Amino acid sequence: MERLLESLDDAPIIDKDGYEYLVHPISNGVPRLDPDLLREVVVEVMRTIDLDVDKIVAPEAMGIHLATALSLQTDIPLVVIRKRPYGLEGEVSLHQQTGYSESEMYINDIEEGDRVVIVDDMLSTGGTLAAICNALDDIGAEIVDIAVVMRKVGPSELDDTEFEATSLIDITVEDGDVLVH
Repeated sequence: MERLLESLDDAPIIDKDGYEYLVHPISNGVPRLDPDLLREVVVEVMRTIDLDVDKIVAPEAMGIHLATALSLQTDIPLVVIRKRPYGLEGEVSLHQQTGYSESEMYINDIEEGDRVVIVDDMLSTGGTLAAICNALDDIGAEIVDIAVVMRKVGPSELDDTEFEATSLIDITVEDGDVLVH
């Protein structure tokens, strides 16, 4: 994970109404996301999680590139949880809230009994992942694993659920610096 760790050295931190927000190629696509970094992260995710699943699930937007690369490497179909409704039969809506935003999200093409792995870029406040896990659980899907590239150390809404995420690295953002744990 040498490239991932090196990429944190130059990652800018911006203030979003008192929330220290890490701007990183994996979680923002800014600065540019080099293929070597994406490949390294996807290979490490493949080594780390249980991929005996029917579908890879990723929230829009920044989980998409990770989940797409993972799908291409594993031949497991990908389902994107979108930020807009399509009105398809069986569509499930959920409300998610993070440290800096809130919105509705929409799940399509997940059915009772589906074995899924959730892939996302960052676990920070846990609002998005907790809402997704609860909605998938309500559908009757089996969440086999949850993989995030980076997890901000500290309390998370995911802590209030029965679900646990596996992270490649744990970090804190303090006074404009990223610390790896």
